[in-house]
Amino acid sequence: MPVYKLHYFDIRGLGELPRQTLTLAGVEFEDVRVPFEKWPEFKEKTPFGQMPLLEVDGKFIPQSFAITRFIASQHGLAGKTPFEAAWVDAIADQWKDFHADFKKYWYPVLGFGEGDLEALKAEHGIPARDKFFPLLEKQLKDNGSGFLVGDSPTWVDLLIAEVVQLVTSIEKGFLDAFPETICRSGQRVPNVGLVLRCSNTSRRCTQFHRSQNGSKADRRRRDEEEKG
Repeated sequence: MPVYKLHYFDIRGLGELPRQTLTLAGVEFEDVRVPFEKWPEFKEKTPFGQMPLLEVDGKFIPQSFAITRFIASQHGLAGKTPFEAAWVDAIADQWKDFHADFKKYWYPVLGFGEGDLEALKAEHGIPARDKFFPLLEKQLKDNGSGFLVGDSPTWVDLLIAEVVQLVTSIEKGFLDAFPETICRSGQRVPNVGLVLRCSNTSRRCTQFHRSQNGSKADRRRRDEEEKG
């Protein structure tokens, strides 16, 4: 039986999707939270100078999506057929396109950046939302099972549920025009309460973002996370 250790900062961030996937898969793992002050030292030991990292019997796998696919493909969470697996990847890739624009608004909301929030919301937040979430609404309706792909949960359900949970917890009403996505995010993953409790950092993460108030040091930390 492999020994798994997941290395990431003590926040949700890019480490949360691998954490949730490991938890939903029922895989035992050590959730290693790296203090920010220890990161420069640990960074020298990493393959790409980034986290999250999954350590498997002493060997590292970098990159959040690579880690997630590695676990999901072994535990029935990556689609039941090659066609379904391709669709899971397609939605995840579409999320990357969404995130590339949406983060220009969302990071300043979280305190990792500066700018006029209303202007950034109009320029990036709303357009990114209105391009991506209608696609999810259509996919859920067309698929008809309550899941984004196939008739059982996949790791992309966790990805979208995490986005919805974070956005709706901080900016009330922002996703109200997409009820299917909001509703299904809490329903389509069995034991979602257990999965979302696997790190138990949602409130602490939000407090961390707001208390830091966008200092230069914290923006540098966010840059390090984004590289992961």
